[in-house]
Amino acid sequence: MNNTYGTLFQISTFGESHGLAIGVVIDGCPAGLEIDEVFIQSELSRRRPGQSSIVTQRKEEDTFEILSGVFEGVSTGTPIAIVIRNQDAKSKDYSHIADKFRPSHADYTYSVKYGIRDYRGGGRSSARETAARVAAGAIAKLLLKRVANIEIQAYVSEVGKMKLEKSYQSLDLSLTESNAVRCPDTALAQEMEDYIKQIRKEGDTIGGVVSAVIQNVPVGWGEPVFDKLHAELGKAMLSINAVKGFEYGSGFEGVRMRGSEHNDIFIKENEEVHTKSNHSGGIQGGISNGEDIYFRVAFKPVATTMREQDSLNEEGEAVKVSGKGRHDPCVVPRAVPIVEAMAALVLADFYLRNKNSKLDSIFPY
Repeated sequence: MNNTYGTLFQISTFGESHGLAIGVVIDGCPAGLEIDEVFIQSELSRRRPGQSSIVTQRKEEDTFEILSGVFEGVSTGTPIAIVIRNQDAKSKDYSHIADKFRPSHADYTYSVKYGIRDYRGGGRSSARETAARVAAGAIAKLLLKRVANIEIQAYVSEVGKMKLEKSYQSLDLSLTESNAVRCPDTALAQEMEDYIKQIRKEGDTIGGVVSAVIQNVPVGWGEPVFDKLHAELGKAMLSINAVKGFEYGSGFEGVRMRGSEHNDIFIKENEEVHTKSNHSGGIQGGISNGEDIYFRVAFKPVATTMREQDSLNEEGEAVKVSGKGRHDPCVVPRAVPIVEAMAALVLADFYLRNKNSKLDSIFPY
């Protein structure tokens, strides 16, 4: 089982949903980075369960402990180990599916692949594992802020058929954290919240889309062949639980355009090279071009519903399965900081990889 991501800025996560703890080891973080623990906790609090009436009511404060790699508030260059203790695991809520496969969950595939599975909340396949990613992503954000003042902002742009039609340029993204849904359009956010509550009352779930924009990424990050910047972003996003799709720049809408319309024309402003449009989404040839990087991530409806569904047990017998306990009726509000964290981890890795790409610049600008 591969639990490691990254080339130079590398993370390895560990733990299960109902085990003693979850955590992460970060290897490759440069020495001398100020580790803002208040900021790390604020990022974890954005993801934690029980924060509003439209998410799972599992009560986890997600407080963390740094076990190594930090001395007097500064990274030492050695592995940074972070642990987050589980406090409110109720394993009995899952005893009814100990030998049953929940539809669209990892129960069946894990059981066949490993010959054993932790049915308590899905064990390692639970989205609880993403708390470890958010902790690591917070440190990646601190690094990116220091080296290039990079800003990463994600927000909810769709819930079910309710869609935010405005582009990120016309939105006040500072409003994202002002509501439980994390949609920067407050009127639409209220409609989305009401709809999620309705879905929950019906014992069902709904999916949605998280959009994100990354600003101030320097030109030149990414690799031109297999490790393209957009390919790594896609891999990172598709590794998040419940993600079903990823698109960047013009995405699928670009197929409706001609090349002459889609091409981003180069211009020079204030001695800097820019493009007049940004259908490329800030990435050309797999490498950042200095423009805003923007993308969308599609999340499916949560597989666990309170409605009874047909399934099979480990003996291959027909059974009925329904959810019990505490579950998200819609994952996208809590997925916002996860998307940001994974984007930060990708960029932190490419920052370090790019430092040895050439001896000196051949361009005067």
